[in-house]
Amino acid sequence: MAATGRERPSGWYMAPVLTFFGVFAVLPMVLVVYLSFTDWDGFGFPSLSGGGNWSRALQDPEVGRSLVLTLVFMVLGWVVQTPIAMMIGVWAAGRQRNRAVLSSIFFLPVLLSTAAIALLWKSVLDPNFGLTQQLPFLDQFSFLGDQSLVIYTVAWVLTWQYVPFHTLLYQSAARGIPVSIYEAATIDGAGRYKQFFAITLPLLRYTLITSTVLMLVGSVTTFDTILLLTGGGPGTATRIAPLYMYITGFGAFEFGYASAIAVILLVLGAGLSLAVTRLTGFRKMSSQQEGL
Repeated sequence: MAATGRERPSGWYMAPVLTFFGVFAVLPMVLVVYLSFTDWDGFGFPSLSGGGNWSRALQDPEVGRSLVLTLVFMVLGWVVQTPIAMMIGVWAAGRQRNRAVLSSIFFLPVLLSTAAIALLWKSVLDPNFGLTQQLPFLDQFSFLGDQSLVIYTVAWVLTWQYVPFHTLLYQSAARGIPVSIYEAATIDGAGRYKQFFAITLPLLRYTLITSTVLMLVGSVTTFDTILLLTGGGPGTATRIAPLYMYITGFGAFEFGYASAIAVILLVLGAGLSLAVTRLTGFRKMSSQQEGL
């Protein structure tokens, strides 16, 4: 009996997705790995150089310094962004007065482009005519020119840029928590803070893991905000690894060496993501609403 259209293998339905993933994800990664073993200035054909780029990367102190700085921004971003995004997200999931209006204001950075955000804050923090110079208690600081302050300044800008996105994740997850659980906790005498730590926070653990993985991966790919805001300066105070890779490739036209740095970032991001999902048991997650 001839097979009908409904009896075709389900694998065919995955063909478009697999093709898209292969062309736009797997193939570029394979090409980057190949380029990391070549000398190429962006013109003509790449010439194989063996492991020269990798030997140089392992001996280049700037690579190590930029990777350490990337990890610093990664940890600093997670520590600052996570509690802020979680608190705003849980609050936005409620039914408070004027919640919709305030939430729309909080989420405005999501609608802005990276270039607009970087240029906006660069103008605000400009040491000559920026808004901070009009305030008596801030005019003594050079937020983008002081090496001891610029790291925290960039961390603040990145927090302002990405917190709204993670807030949406927490808001969506918090709205999925059944109200009956809170009603039962209220009957048992649990206050608002106890309900948060005993109910809300545990039920947001998978969202917390997802947000954490996105932050970790984002930390090894974000460079455009820093490029437009500080250019990696002052000096090399904010030259993180993704920015160093960009400067090496598109500034010095050493695409082979830049590809080696890109592979290092790829391994770092993938390794951190796998470590988080394995250590937290995220891969074995199950429904948190069974029996409700």
